[in-house]
Amino acid sequence: MYTVFIIIAVVFVLITFLALIAPKTYEVSRSIELEHAPEKVWEHLKFLKKQQEWSPWAKKDPNMKLTYTGVDGEVGATSHWSGNKDVGEGEQEITRIDEGRRIEQDLRFLKPYKSRSDCYMDLDDLDGNRCKVSWGFSGKNKFPMSIMMLFKSMDKMVGKDFEEGLQSLKHNLNS
Repeated sequence: MYTVFIIIAVVFVLITFLALIAPKTYEVSRSIELEHAPEKVWEHLKFLKKQQEWSPWAKKDPNMKLTYTGVDGEVGATSHWSGNKDVGEGEQEITRIDEGRRIEQDLRFLKPYKSRSDCYMDLDDLDGNRCKVSWGFSGKNKFPMSIMMLFKSMDKMVGKDFEEGLQSLKHNLNS
């Protein structure tokens, strides 16, 4: 009985230690420079339905069910998705728009696990015919997910998807 108590105590101390040193937040972002006028690119960022045309997750599940509420391209517009194991279920809501420059969204994952992230897309005019798009998100790692983040990097898990999405955006703009 004493040995079982010692094992439980060691496990408890280990979990507590890992929880204390685990990263409490995450931030992932990627950028791309495009040979297009910012006005043209903005139309692909502002609207939730247009975002689906270059979303890397739409490619992972072409049969994903999407529903939209609100006025697309305005604060409060929401898209809800439900798909396969690669995309799960969730919703994104436009929370702020700085017309032609920045769009912010509340990204809520419902399945396979619940989490919430702040998502943004920035558009910077480089010279009138070129622009830079930065796409990113940030959030808090809650226990026990925070302990998992000691062994997995959110940047490595999601960064490649952002890169793929930005490349798809570039491809769509060039088509």
